[in-house]
Amino acid sequence: MNSSPRDLDDPATDPFDVAADAAAVIAERTGAERHDVALVLGSGWGQTADLIGETLATVDNADVPGFHQAAVVGHTGSMRSVAIGETGRRALVFGTRTHFYEGRGVRSVVHGVRTAKATGCSTVVLTNGCGGLNPAWSPGTPVLIRDHINLTAHSPIEGANFVDLTDVYTPRLRDLAREVDPDLDEGVYVQFRGPHYETPAEVQMAKVIGGDLVGMSTSLEAIAARQSGLDVLGISLVTNLAAGISDSPLSHDEVLEAGRLAAERCGRLLAAVVGRL
Repeated sequence: MNSSPRDLDDPATDPFDVAADAAAVIAERTGAERHDVALVLGSGWGQTADLIGETLATVDNADVPGFHQAAVVGHTGSMRSVAIGETGRRALVFGTRTHFYEGRGVRSVVHGVRTAKATGCSTVVLTNGCGGLNPAWSPGTPVLIRDHINLTAHSPIEGANFVDLTDVYTPRLRDLAREVDPDLDEGVYVQFRGPHYETPAEVQMAKVIGGDLVGMSTSLEAIAARQSGLDVLGISLVTNLAAGISDSPLSHDEVLEAGRLAAERCGRLLAAVVGRL
């Protein structure tokens, strides 16, 4: 844990001030006055940042105000400043995220996104490992997020701030991703609270209301990103068929294995997309 003079959990503290504090530490530790693109690496995506470019600096989460160590196996408790090819631009790559089910509150869940904006980023790429509702999406299939359904019963936006979410996942970025990989499908991501996996009945409910993917992250971050004025690209890695779609029991080991097998395709996809932003 870090010792920030401003406490993210204090209701009297403006969370954007803590994001600014975090950005200042990141600038100091990385030697970069600004970053251009941020990536949040979810379950199964951990190896992909290596293909974006050279890692120029690594910062321990515990040294940055408002951040915490990784709470999920397969995530890393650090962030990296990565050169985007030979462009002179920088990517800020978060090796973990705070999940809503950790009980730290919504501010902590979206702190990385707000910090990305404070570092100068104009775009955030949100990735996750998820359950798929389409039997044609075998484990290891990346799927663009077209829209989401937030079933957490919470929002990161505080006060009477009415943010338009019509195009929360930026259409231009989805088009760009399909230029890189024309075989990409897209779907609607449904965020449950977790940490337990969804029941077969809950999966069927998600399908009835328009969902194609189920998981425990991303939606709250995307809302906060749009509030901050960031363009958002969301990509899910189908790590398993959701409960009731497949007869197999669900496990986090399956998530990690699917990510390992898909690492090269996902890494090249991200590297190509980020290189064109």
